[in-house]
Amino acid sequence: MRILTFNGSPRKNGNTSALLHEFERGAEKSGADIMQINAEELNLKYCTGCLKCNFMKKCVIRNDDWQDLSQKILAADGLVFASPVYFHHLTAPLKKVLDRFRSFMHVQITEHGLKHTPWHLWKKHFVLLLSQGSPNDGDAQPIIALFKFIVDVLGSENKLTSIIGTRLAVANQVRMSQEELRTLYSKLKLPEYLVEADFHRNQQILKQCYELGKKLTA
Repeated sequence: MRILTFNGSPRKNGNTSALLHEFERGAEKSGADIMQINAEELNLKYCTGCLKCNFMKKCVIRNDDWQDLSQKILAADGLVFASPVYFHHLTAPLKKVLDRFRSFMHVQITEHGLKHTPWHLWKKHFVLLLSQGSPNDGDAQPIIALFKFIVDVLGSENKLTSIIGTRLAVANQVRMSQEELRTLYSKLKLPEYLVEADFHRNQQILKQCYELGKKLTA
């Protein structure tokens, strides 16, 4: 199984990278062929809404990484998007990637809205690995809603799985020991009674990412 992963975090050793690492470790255990892309390092121009992809069936923007990247996306069986949640959404480098997905489909303006028709029906497993400072996973719903739309538009056989790490405000917090969390929560003025439950929840999230990687490629 070919899996293409996107790391949208600007932090090289942050919580997002930890979640992605565990997923990739599980996928490698099951023999997956994995390619990770750091979204921030991509040379991608912004979609300009020129609509030429409606006629050319591909993006006409040149002199960036999209032509090669789009072929990798089409060839992958699984697409993994890992990102911290910034102001209820993905980081800017990942959103730039998703905007260029426009070229994978024809969009028609109708009397009642837009009709999206993919050039080819996809059959892929999409994965969202999100980390956020908020303890409420509802803050990530705008991201999940966007991916549900993309997954549905590109084919009824696509699947989407999401894992959200909450109350992760500091780099690599998801890997902290209980004592490290206790010290951190004291600095953040968070109640100490949260420490034990959050520690076990963080361990469970890492395990879920690992098991998802194994399951996806089984």
